[in-house]
Amino acid sequence: MKYSLNPEKRLKAILESPTYRLAHEDLELLNQNDLRPVRLQLELLKPERVLREQGIQSTVVVFGSARIVDTASAKAQLDAVDPLTSGQELARAHRRVGQAFYYEQARRFAELISARFQQRKRSDFVVVTGGGPGIMEAANRGAFEAGARSIGLNVTLPYEQKPNNYITPELAFRFQYFALRKMHFLLRARGLIAFPGGYGTLDELFEVLTLIQTGKIDPIPVVLVGRSFWRRLIDFDYLAEEGYIEPADINLFSCVDEACEIIAALECFYDGRMPRGT
Repeated sequence: MKYSLNPEKRLKAILESPTYRLAHEDLELLNQNDLRPVRLQLELLKPERVLREQGIQSTVVVFGSARIVDTASAKAQLDAVDPLTSGQELARAHRRVGQAFYYEQARRFAELISARFQQRKRSDFVVVTGGGPGIMEAANRGAFEAGARSIGLNVTLPYEQKPNNYITPELAFRFQYFALRKMHFLLRARGLIAFPGGYGTLDELFEVLTLIQTGKIDPIPVVLVGRSFWRRLIDFDYLAEEGYIEPADINLFSCVDEACEIIAALECFYDGRMPRGT
């Protein structure tokens, strides 16, 4: 390769060369495949540093479907359906109205738990969600309406996903890697609340149950919301009867229907003395 003999042009070429960039400013370098371990470490460190600086002592995790909407929106969607259209669309609209119950319970639970534990200098049982719409939005919204902070752990997906606007801005994070996102869900968790949802919700729920079952993390209260949903979805008794899990493993979680029952389940697990701190 030929280089200019002009000293100014040569200096300009040096300063503009990718190799002259500081390593931590070289995005092309950081995006190389063999730099994945560095990116993983950064995704571990960045949220952890921020959460410490923000004084987040402990969290309660809320999982659930991104497709559930609030009651007002569900009813508006039902009213917008042409009665002469296919019965399937009308049936889906009616289901959305029924499912909105879970949105309102997630919202109410987050409001109750946030109002109770964020009135002091320390921040305990801070609501943390995946940061998206649906049940995640409901939980962040409930905390917001209580005048409290809440966390959103968003993840990059093939299709566009925006964080819901109820997350506390300085506690909104975005992840490339699901594994690191899941780790941050649990690092400060003092409870896990699982509302009805799809593959993502089930993946997150069963990973936590597996970690508790195998002793990889200390037991925390796992509360499934929606008795009829979970009983129809998974026959836990059958798993125990067939020997795929121990009978005692069914006690790793409890099932409830309403926000006040979630609070009661947390208090029952902690014998009325809700813990503080990591």
